[in-house]
Amino acid sequence: MADVSIRAATRADAARLADLSEVLGYPATADALEERLARLLGRDEELVLVAELGPGHVVGWLHAGERELLESGRRCEILGLVVDGTHRGRGVGRRLVQAAEAWASTRGLDQIAVRSNVGRAESHPFYERLGYVRAKTQHAYRKRLSAPGVV
Repeated sequence: MADVSIRAATRADAARLADLSEVLGYPATADALEERLARLLGRDEELVLVAELGPGHVVGWLHAGERELLESGRRCEILGLVVDGTHRGRGVGRRLVQAAEAWASTRGLDQIAVRSNVGRAESHPFYERLGYVRAKTQHAYRKRLSAPGVV
């Protein structure tokens, strides 16, 4: 998709990123996304990119970060990727992933990882076409903690 440009996200993108996050099943307000973006954009080890079709027409985003794991060392991990449903299959996701891979390479990272929910079957062939190999299947557990200061 030649007319797509990839650029760093800004706080001004928050409303559109919130809309797209809902596609992933993570509804968030524009204000909440702007707060998160403000924190992430200030960290050198975090990358938030958007794919644009012309100025101001964001059709996808990617969040990646450098992680250092005690057992396996430094790597890049794609933490979130979404492309508007009307623009899937046109190379937008591929361009976002390629930009993250380039960023990781400039940081001296020699591997990149991504986790894909088993329920998102359409995502698995996408990553495999890009050369990603399934490393393991796992269960993900969460526990909600009470808010600080709340008893």
